[in-house]
Amino acid sequence: MTGCLLLLTVLGLTAAVPVARALDRAVWPEREPVLGLWVWQCLVVTVLLSCLTALALGMAAIFRTVRDDLFGSAPPAVVAAYSLSSVPAWAVALTMLLAAGAAWTVAVLAGRFRAVRRAQGAARDRLRERAPELPAGLPAQGGPLLVLEDEYPDAWWATGNPARLVVTTGALHRLTDRQLDAVLTHERGHARARHDWLLHLSAGLAEGFPRMPLFSLFCERTHRLVELAADDTAARRCGHVTTALALIELNQHRGVFSCASSRRLLADRVDRLLTPPPRLKTRTRALTAAMAACAPLLPLLITFAPGIDALG
Repeated sequence: MTGCLLLLTVLGLTAAVPVARALDRAVWPEREPVLGLWVWQCLVVTVLLSCLTALALGMAAIFRTVRDDLFGSAPPAVVAAYSLSSVPAWAVALTMLLAAGAAWTVAVLAGRFRAVRRAQGAARDRLRERAPELPAGLPAQGGPLLVLEDEYPDAWWATGNPARLVVTTGALHRLTDRQLDAVLTHERGHARARHDWLLHLSAGLAEGFPRMPLFSLFCERTHRLVELAADDTAARRCGHVTTALALIELNQHRGVFSCASSRRLLADRVDRLLTPPPRLKTRTRALTAAMAACAPLLPLLITFAPGIDALG
């Protein structure tokens, strides 16, 4: 058991610090943002699984009831392989630390998602207030597209039930048909990939563990990569130049230009659309995705290895 705890701890720390920093320095996710998001998610799952399996082993060693629940139906040889009867002090301390971390993670994420639900409800209420009154006899705007009277060009995906694609009259006046199609395709790309929940999850983990490099970098990269992925979706349908011009038209009047990070991201997105980077080879993409998918299996393999060896 102590060997498994050590290996799981080393695996979690390695993935959370040096591997996360190496992935943050890599340039290929800019070329393949969807693949980059997948690799980041697999890395986060690997760390969380390492902590969860280590916590389960530690709790089984410390508490008899947990041991009976986890190993009650296991053969005696499997139970003996984990040496649950002898628990050093450092293992007890590590287990208590992991238990506190798990409780804190659940509390932070639950609080985050409650706040998101409240914010979505408030946003839906504001949309209902801003929605134009239609003449009597016409149905209300209940479809997936909602047009708001506003001189500023804007478009966004309003999550909730029902989810709606919102566009202002300013955007309808300023953008050409092709540019408007690119903007709407961009927003639909966010919706189809559920980027909103990915952003909330990454932000919640970063807020809960601000000193953990993995979670802070995951949050930063997610905010960037989801925009690049949606840009690629729009560019494939409407063209790279059209999508770039639509971004410029939508953002040139905004206060976003007073924010250095947002201005830099917008400039990078436009440059990337005007000079698209070459994609990775299909074989490289498939191999990278498969290797990332296998990473979360490592903590499970470490956890079950003594039992499998005992059965063999």
